Amino acid sequence: MCRRMKMQAKHVRSLDSGHIEFESELGSISRLYADTMPILRRLSIKRLILAAGAVREPHWHANATELSYCVSGQSLVSVLDNGSVFSSFTVSAGQMFHIPSGAVHHIENLGADRAEFIVAFRHERPEDFSMHAAFGAMTDAVLGNTYDLPGASFAPIARSTRSAFIVGRQGPAAVPAVAAFNNPHKFDVEAQHPLLASQAGSARFARDQFWPALKDISMYSLRITHQGMREPHWHPETAEMGYVHRGRARMTVLDPDGTTDTYDLKAGDVYFIPRAYPHHIEQLGDEEIHFLIFFDQPTPGDIGYRATASAFSRGVLAATLGTTEEVLPTLPFTPADPLVVTRINARDP
Repeated sequence: MCRRMKMQAKHVRSLDSGHIEFESELGSISRLYADTMPILRRLSIKRLILAAGAVREPHWHANATELSYCVSGQSLVSVLDNGSVFSSFTVSAGQMFHIPSGAVHHIENLGADRAEFIVAFRHERPEDFSMHAAFGAMTDAVLGNTYDLPGASFAPIARSTRSAFIVGRQGPAAVPAVAAFNNPHKFDVEAQHPLLASQAGSARFARDQFWPALKDISMYSLRITHQGMREPHWHPETAEMGYVHRGRARMTVLDPDGTTDTYDLKAGDVYFIPRAYPHHIEQLGDEEIHFLIFFDQPTPGDIGYRATASAFSRGVLAATLGTTEEVLPTLPFTPADPLVVTRINARDP
């Protein structure tokens, strides 16, 4: 087996040093797409930061749904869907929102502090359009006809076909009363009861079982303590893209050519595992790890090493591992994988 120890390689990049799409005193947008992380397939990621009074301009994604996690702040999100279905809602830390492909939406910081979002897309190269650029593409006469106004009404407005990305709001935010209601686009993932909870870690799930709006994407909010480890496993039908929100971790990935890549991960790092590649994650240091893990399916499934060992006879396992039944350890019968296991051995150096 060939083992490669790398800080930066094909499976891992830091979003902190990702491509800067936009940056000003109003905020920033950094991204990891397939142009800078070629292994990405069907998933990509951005970090959006909005200063007080800043607005991510109305925009839409031509080829990808969006799934966003609010890291900090309080913001207003407004969405216009197909069929002139409109909604506005507020989001705060630990809450999420989902935007279908093509739906025009905006994000507006309502607080005095900055707002931060981790945004996943269901495509490795999302294509965006903005309201600013869309207006710039049309003449004064066309816009005038659209709004029953003289074309000269639009002449004083400087226009271009490039996105404005983040703009500054003048005056206080206009927040409709209905923004406080529950909304199908919104999901409070951190308020959910963890379906997995032990001394080793916990997991909360944003998937279609609990959030019907999700059709082709999902997310796990996974925490692993210093006593825990995400067991070696693979996802038969989905790729996995993880963002390290907090803590330090080690991950090992087996590639089809037999090489094994091992990475040390820190806050701000993004990793990508193609579908069905075996991998594991374990905590480093004393701080609990918190991952935001995105999948390109609404209900991801996995197969773990524990259940796999229970699926075959001891004779088959011994022959497969090149040993004898006498030498083969007694492995616990496991009809369903535990996701997170308790670490009883010291960490590998």
